[in-house]
Amino acid sequence: MAGTTDGFSAEEKAAMKARAAEARAAKKGAKAEEERQALLDAIAKMDDGDRALCTRLHEVITSAAPELAPRTWYGMPAYAKDGKVLLAVKNSGKFGQRYSSLEFQDVAALDDGALWPVAWAVTTLTAEGEEQVAALVRRAVG
Repeated sequence: MAGTTDGFSAEEKAAMKARAAEARAAKKGAKAEEERQALLDAIAKMDDGDRALCTRLHEVITSAAPELAPRTWYGMPAYAKDGKVLLAVKNSGKFGQRYSSLEFQDVAALDDGALWPVAWAVTTLTAEGEEQVAALVRRAVG
């Protein structure tokens, strides 16, 4: 891997540092408003395309499931249910990917038999896509 030491890229190291800072803030008793602001700050630091997409995703997710707690997770926008991350939004610029993704964690109620998707690629967000995201988030919340 070019540009890596110890097997981790600079982006991966930054994500681990962000997660450590999030854990320290949680240990100190970070308030919901502080966690929400950290999420908004993470979105504000993104490039223009990712910022626009993630801002709209944030609006759709919080409208569909206002009971979720916005926060960051490894420096990415995330939404928690009962203190556990249910969903994270990995923007394309985070690790140099060609698309952003919605990534659901094991607390998401998406089970469908023995095999089901837990991540969805998002390149643009149309009105139809917004409806799909909202329905998916509501289903994941249970």
